[in-house]
Amino acid sequence: MKKLAGAIIVAAIFWFVMFSQWTSPHINFWYVMLVAAGTLTALSLIFGKDWKLQFSFNIKDVALGIGSAVVLWGVFYLGNEISGMLFDFAHPQVSDVYAMKEGQNKLFLALALLFWIGPAEEIFWRGYVQRTLSDSKLGSMKAYIITTLIYAVVHVWAFNFMLFMAALICGAFWGFIYMKNRNLLTVLISHAIWDVAVFILFPIS
Repeated sequence: MKKLAGAIIVAAIFWFVMFSQWTSPHINFWYVMLVAAGTLTALSLIFGKDWKLQFSFNIKDVALGIGSAVVLWGVFYLGNEISGMLFDFAHPQVSDVYAMKEGQNKLFLALALLFWIGPAEEIFWRGYVQRTLSDSKLGSMKAYIITTLIYAVVHVWAFNFMLFMAALICGAFWGFIYMKNRNLLTVLISHAIWDVAVFILFPIS
């Protein structure tokens, strides 16, 4: 568990650098995210175990990954509309999130999100953190809740309520799917496709 705690601290530091008001103006968010993705993937592969058991390729799980990405995009579309009617700060905060992609090449971002960032986040948060906690005395449900909360809390440094809620919803969504089918490939596909859809192809703003 010490290795797991250390890896989570490393992730928290990366997220602090990327999102905090003291550090984010001085870095390129996407370059740091690429480094973070690589670092966390490496830690996951080094500290984790039995990775082959987490991947199972079948049409049903692939379809679930694609379908769940579509469903999650729909949830965020509706959530954006509803939150915009309820809270004055909602749309400006969402716009702040999208501002991170300004000046960046869209093809570069799409490829990075699809093949590197999205998959890396699932390998670390679900494949390593949630699975390690699940295999401990905590059990699958407590592991799911704890991982979801940690995933949301590391985004708190942005001081953006909409981003925090987005992370909480995404973490709960993908964590639940992983808890139920234990196939990392499914959530990896879902996360990667949703990232590209919501940031590049069909932005919600």
